[in-house]
This record gives sequence, C-alpha cells and structure tokens, in this order.
Amino acid sequence: MTKTTQNLPLTDQLSPEETAFTKKIKNPLLQRLFMLIKLPSAFFMGIKIVAVDLERASVTVPYAWRSQNPFRSTYFAAQAAAAEMSTGVLAMMALQGKGKISMLITHMDANYLKKANKRAIFVCEEGLKVRKAVQQAIQTGNAVEVALHTKGFIKDAEGQSVEISNFTFTWSFKTK
Repeated sequence: MTKTTQNLPLTDQLSPEETAFTKKIKNPLLQRLFMLIKLPSAFFMGIKIVAVDLERASVTVPYAWRSQNPFRSTYFAAQAAAAEMSTGVLAMMALQGKGKISMLITHMDANYLKKANKRAIFVCEEGLKVRKAVQQAIQTGNAVEVALHTKGFIKDAEGQSVEISNFTFTWSFKTK
C-alpha cells in the first residue's frame, strides 16, 4: 500500500536529511553552538529559532539590552536579522541532501510599522515556495531567485498579536 502525500502530516513529507536538520536545529544546545560559530551576531542578540517545519519557520528576538536601540525599541538590524533567519532556515532545510548549492540574498525590502518594545517573533510561511525554487535550480542548473516574505509580531496588552514589521528577502539558489 502506497501512502499519498496529501494524507501525511507535514513532517512526514520531509526527506531524511531534512528531518535530521530540523532535529538538530530544534535542539537548544546545538542551535546555540551553530549560532555561536556561524552567526555570532545573532547569538549575541539572543535570536532563537523556535519552530521549523515543511512550510513554516518562527524565529524570536528578545527585547533586551543586546538588541535594543537608544529609543527603547528593538534595533532595526536585530529585527532584520531575525526576519532573515526565518526565511534562511527554510532555505537551509530545503538544501539538505541536494548536493552543493549556493544560497545568497540578492535583495531585501523592509517595512517597520510599530515600535518593537517586547519580545518579537518573525514568521515565514513560504517553505514550499523555497523548496520549488531549489528544485528548479537543480533541474535547470541556472540561478533561481525567489522572494520570501516574513512578518514580525509582538503581543499587545490584551495578548493579541500586532504586526511590527515585514520583510521580503530575495534568495538566489545555484548549483555548484
């Protein structure tokens, strides 16, 4: 009996390499070690990947002295770093087990909507879109660009999510 992908949970659709990657990146100790070695500024700011699956990634940035500006809000660069990571972790996962493929940001747009004076969470829900771009790069051998959108939120006094900023990162993928 063959399973159809429509009936499987999202995690069952990941390749073994992608599943191994998500287990490693969700491990707090391994995630912190990765940040310290590969992304020391993100490590310093306290940025954390809180969830990642086939379609979605969530990344937090604390409202703390390490990520704060003099105006008592989260520094725009700290927001951009967390936003980038929410798209980048999906891209990294999509590359697992696919051979040598380079990934590079070629463009970024940002909109800052509200003062970020609390812990913020950035959510990208375009995992399938990045997977298609990686597959196209593999099939064609050409560079393929894909624009990934992410939004940042804080909780207001009533506990409701309020959008503070949104970003679009254009990623380019090319086989080596």
